[in-house]
Amino acid sequence: MRPSCCVLERPFLGALAGGSGSGTKIRKFERRFRCCLGAMQDNAAAPALEIRFDTIRQELSKIARESFQTTLGEWGNVEPAVAACANPNFGDYQINNAMGIWSTIKGKETEFRNPREIAQSITRNFPQTGFVETTSVAGPGFINVKLSSVYIAKRLNELLLHGIDTWAPVLPVKRAIVDFSSPNIAKEMHVGHLRSTIIGDCLANMIEYCKVEVLRRNHVGDWGTQFGMLIEYLFEMFPNWEDIGDQAIGDLQAFYKESKVRFDADEEFKAKAQQAVVKLQSGDAKYRAAWKILCNISRNEFQQVYDRLKVSLEEKGESFYNPYIPDAIQILRDKGILEESDGATVIFVDGHKIPLIAIKRDGGFNYASTDLAALWYRLNVEKVEWIIYVTDVGQHQHFDMLFKAAKRAEWLPKEGYPRTQHVGFGLVLGADGKRFRTRQGTGLVRLVDLLDEAKSRSKTALIERGRDDEWSPEDLDAAAESVGYGAVKYADLKNNRETNYTFSFEQMLDVRGNTAVYLLYAYARIRSIIRKSGKSIDELKENGAIVLTHPDERALGLFLIQFSEVVEDAVTRLLPNTLCEYLYNLSENFTRFYTSCKVNGSPEETSRLLLCEATAIVMKQCFKLLGITPLERL
Repeated sequence: MRPSCCVLERPFLGALAGGSGSGTKIRKFERRFRCCLGAMQDNAAAPALEIRFDTIRQELSKIARESFQTTLGEWGNVEPAVAACANPNFGDYQINNAMGIWSTIKGKETEFRNPREIAQSITRNFPQTGFVETTSVAGPGFINVKLSSVYIAKRLNELLLHGIDTWAPVLPVKRAIVDFSSPNIAKEMHVGHLRSTIIGDCLANMIEYCKVEVLRRNHVGDWGTQFGMLIEYLFEMFPNWEDIGDQAIGDLQAFYKESKVRFDADEEFKAKAQQAVVKLQSGDAKYRAAWKILCNISRNEFQQVYDRLKVSLEEKGESFYNPYIPDAIQILRDKGILEESDGATVIFVDGHKIPLIAIKRDGGFNYASTDLAALWYRLNVEKVEWIIYVTDVGQHQHFDMLFKAAKRAEWLPKEGYPRTQHVGFGLVLGADGKRFRTRQGTGLVRLVDLLDEAKSRSKTALIERGRDDEWSPEDLDAAAESVGYGAVKYADLKNNRETNYTFSFEQMLDVRGNTAVYLLYAYARIRSIIRKSGKSIDELKENGAIVLTHPDERALGLFLIQFSEVVEDAVTRLLPNTLCEYLYNLSENFTRFYTSCKVNGSPEETSRLLLCEATAIVMKQCFKLLGITPLERL
């Protein structure tokens, strides 16, 4: 069978790119290859082209691994510890294995007397490549590597030719679930759900960029005893409930409160509500229809938030997994890990004094029952290899117990894949340092209104800058959305997710410092520089190339080609702030370059315009992964 995809490996292109005139060689090859590809694609069965380039760390790891073997033989079978240098005065990258290797061979008969000698021998045995310019050894055995400026420029020219997708890291999985947002039906969607939605969407974006299929799962709370109370109150308040539509119920949160007051005060109503739960869960058509009305009202409110944030989710709520609970429980029983404790059926796991309750004392199921069934379904029916749960840090214990129970049941291996991870996040604080509330006084500030205030403030700022005279109302509105909603997202994502952060419109909409507003202006400025040149970037790509001669050109170029490993780190650690930090530092690097290197009208104009374009491409991809819409003009 013919392969479905033709992968053009980086070393193949690298061979074309060595030596002088490398940019011309690649461009000539590219033009010829595109002609051949166009002919191939006329046939529907022809393979698709996929080009993926290694990260710099991977390139250096390859030559380090080869040198380890040459230098140390059997003792050189270690994974290279390659990292970017914190101090550029030492070099671009550092390989930090010599001290660890020395601790292994110390006292054995070797030619080495200390780790520094090991490091020096490793550098002497580096294979000859076109991308390492110099090496040096610092301190007890740190190997510092300086990359060739020609190589850095080559990587940037490859970006311009093949696009940012060729820089996507390769992950060890093909299918993943990101479980995020997950509000409760008939209850207010609060700022905790906003954090889960923003963080979860960013993680899904980054994993999708790595060519992994991501199931964006919204595990809404749409099942439980509260629905008996709500349904019975619906029947009582609106006898013709089937004809009234959603409008008559009005504010579902207020409706919930009213029904709860009635539930607590009226024993007869309470009994009816409890019986309603039984009828709902047994599949009674009338009660299921009423339940769907209540769920749809909440879904419509949630969707207003998702639409503004441009977040896509697939709902599979608690009710979806309810039919799978009995089978999941039986599997656990057959495994022999269920025990009876104080009238409940539980699973004991290491590290916790209390057990995970699988079945309550009254024989009913609970939150853990649903999560066990959902986990079984995701592993065995959807066949995912990586499941990520995005909730507040307060649920860490629950998920730790859930994952350990799954390992006891041998649903998950002790190491490797498939795997599960809990991504916890801290609180959103108000200006007073206390938990931020969407409720103020007796009134209710909805999340939709909170987002719209960010947009309104952004629009006011744009009008103050005179943009209403320059742009159409539609463009002004789109810009206000991009800046306002982007500011809310970035203010959340730039912080380590596990820490608390203070919600402040003034800070997040500041045009100075590490804010989305500042970064969006920085991106628009680059686009403006390119427009003012009057040159066609496509023509410059075709006929020109990036050449790095000035130190600030090289510093910017080096930082750009580190993008893929930054994404790799952000995905591996599930920390979006890693990408935010990179984006902010990239804008600072560009400012230094633009301050010291004239672009338009300079002898180096072509190269520097292409360097501007490469910077804009990487910045735009950062915004995309963060869920922010960049603006070409601002």
